Amino acid sequence: MKKGKNGIIILLLFCFSPCIFANSLCEKDSKKKNPAPKKSYTASSDSLKRKQELEWILSVLPTDEVHRGRVSYLDETFKDWLSRTGELPPDFDKMSSLPFLPNPLVMDEGRGSTPVVSLNQWNMQRDWMKQQLEYYITGTVPPPPVNLQSDILQEKKDGEITIQTILLSFGPDKKATLTLELMIPPGKGPFPVFLTNWNHREWAQIAVRRGYIGCLYAGADSKDDTEAYSEIWAGCYDFTRLMRRAYGASRAVDYLYTLSCVDKDKIGITGHSRNGKTSLMAAAFDERIGACIPSSGGTGAEVPWRYNAHKYDVEDIALLSCAQPAWLHPRLRFFVGRENKLPIDQNSFMALIAPRGLMISTATTESASNIFGIEQAYHSSKRVYQFLNAGDNIAITSRYGLHGVNANDIEGYIDFFDFVFNRTDRKPGNRLLHNYSFETWCALSNQSVTPHDHGLATIDLDVYASNRNKWKDSKQIIKNNLRWMLGDEPAGVTNPGPRSLAKGDIGEERFGSFLSRPRETKSMKIMAITPYDGFGDNLFGYLYYPVDETGKLLGENLPVVIYLHEYDYSKGFSSMSYDHEIQSVFEDLTKLGYGVFAFDMIGFGNRLEEGVNFYDRYPLWSKMGKMVADMKGAVDAISNLDFVDRSRIVVSGYSLGGTVALLSAALDERIAGVVSIAGFTPMRTNTLDRGTEGIKAYSHLHGLIPKLGFFVGHESEIPVDFDQIIGCIAPRPVLLIAPERDKDAHLDDIKKCVGQVGQIYGLYSSKDNIQLYTPNDYNRFSTVMRQKMFYWLKTLQE
Repeated sequence: MKKGKNGIIILLLFCFSPCIFANSLCEKDSKKKNPAPKKSYTASSDSLKRKQELEWILSVLPTDEVHRGRVSYLDETFKDWLSRTGELPPDFDKMSSLPFLPNPLVMDEGRGSTPVVSLNQWNMQRDWMKQQLEYYITGTVPPPPVNLQSDILQEKKDGEITIQTILLSFGPDKKATLTLELMIPPGKGPFPVFLTNWNHREWAQIAVRRGYIGCLYAGADSKDDTEAYSEIWAGCYDFTRLMRRAYGASRAVDYLYTLSCVDKDKIGITGHSRNGKTSLMAAAFDERIGACIPSSGGTGAEVPWRYNAHKYDVEDIALLSCAQPAWLHPRLRFFVGRENKLPIDQNSFMALIAPRGLMISTATTESASNIFGIEQAYHSSKRVYQFLNAGDNIAITSRYGLHGVNANDIEGYIDFFDFVFNRTDRKPGNRLLHNYSFETWCALSNQSVTPHDHGLATIDLDVYASNRNKWKDSKQIIKNNLRWMLGDEPAGVTNPGPRSLAKGDIGEERFGSFLSRPRETKSMKIMAITPYDGFGDNLFGYLYYPVDETGKLLGENLPVVIYLHEYDYSKGFSSMSYDHEIQSVFEDLTKLGYGVFAFDMIGFGNRLEEGVNFYDRYPLWSKMGKMVADMKGAVDAISNLDFVDRSRIVVSGYSLGGTVALLSAALDERIAGVVSIAGFTPMRTNTLDRGTEGIKAYSHLHGLIPKLGFFVGHESEIPVDFDQIIGCIAPRPVLLIAPERDKDAHLDDIKKCVGQVGQIYGLYSSKDNIQLYTPNDYNRFSTVMRQKMFYWLKTLQE
């Protein structure tokens, strides 16, 4: 807000004049507060490039589901907004790439990258983050009104509790209203406040028993007075539906501040799901809110945009922004597949709440969440809290189950409010499921590698690709290097399982209780694959198989695709049982005559907690090594089935699954072919200065291959790379799908790699057995890519 006499005049004009009169003032003030990135229209080529980028964005975005809300009062759809505003995507080439979460304690990150070391710098950084969040996510917000009026519509007693219904009026001509319900405990107070959305009345009832004033505000689907703000401030401010509700929460705080029975330093806000998103926004922009608990807010709340991309199997920008057009600013859609270009992320909201109380709450296995990404945001935000000497004021809690909460969860939320408000000294537990760090692993394993002197022989494909005998000799060296990188696999006993299973054993009676039962169809049945079938170290999965009209196995010698999932931490493969698109992939594969076997990899889905203490148990191994070992177990189990053609076991995977598929096939000759979708980029050239996560994705972020951490900054010294790994698969057929716009990969490097591998395939006179498909798309497993995989698999049958 502007200071001085002129600022007061402008504010009074805005609040007491019709919005139409104030439009020019609001728009001018909005642009000052929220400057757009500098645009260059001088070169026609620049404008043409951005228009082409917009055409591509429009081609991949789903249609707006307008029945759930307009993009704004002025625009029904995203295209309407584009037409009215004339906006174009930014020039991404001129924006910094921040593959990891933006660091709130670094100013001008990616350019000047100045560390925040003083409170003055921190306050400047806070202002900048608010501007960026308004510009890209929430839209601009009106200033607090000075003409707030309150009317008590009803007051009654419920036992000793006083219940009031209040109507607030404010804004231009007092057209904006907000209904509140207050539940005031007996006594003089002052009382702390439990502030939440209208449809969480049961939550507030629990808080009242704990000595809180329960305050409900009409900013929820069940009753939403804030929706009218879109029209009232149209042309003045473009705040979105979620931010309008957050603005309503702040008006509730305005009123609470007028009450003598309220302890103004102890106002806590919470909400669930979309209301969790609202509560986070409200607390970030209103410093009077003393504590915040976004409960299972998912995407747009505790899950950062960088960790809800397709490879994490969560609601990404494209899905959420089009399914709920009113929730988020349309400008956010420009970043579909380009999340790394956002200068801010959801951890920026969290950082703005510091040093006030913040507890992030989620369920470990809910479908629209990503516990891994949430914990990354927690770690990032905690550094801000520690900088402000308030490390105890941030917490994280995860519950078992899915999206809903129960009374015990709400009691825990109030426990946290009590702690932050000094009503108890009982600290929250802060259970973490992703406590890995490269530094901790180094201490556990007592390992150290000198990049320039790792002691391993290395192979140059250009040298060995000229002679088949030389290549045969070099393959073993490559495999040894790969095993070295994956760590020391402990000695174990292979479980052979039954050597033969009668066809009559296939069927419903073989379902295990270890996973939710997936959906069968008339042409596709499902059986459980268990340790009794010789599946690895007590592992479980499902085999989908084709049947005829009588429900019997279709044909003899069933070829099988082992499908490996992406970075879906919360659900693993089990989401496929209920995700219509992935389910349809399995159905289509069975229609081609394939069986499909799927299971959770370690650290994901049903095996989420198995990954927590992995390096305490196996400090010299790696999670990726365990994944490859489990893949071997999967091949063992499938090979044990007497109706399976052991010579036609193919591995297919997207993202992480595509990586595991390549590594597994290089080490296991029984795998007949591989489909890898967005599964790799050459490691030796994947340096951090090129704007990707680099090999840190394996060594530091996900903790899959810790040894690679020793080569950060010395990537050229890595003893084995994907050209050699894929070369070891030759002459078996391989389909590589590399989207052109994959922000995590370098397409030119991939093309060069495949060209080099082609020389190895040439030694076997089988160059056609390696194919590279590069659709004009971003990192996802699109319908077009699936069709390519289906066609390729069909040709293997011919």
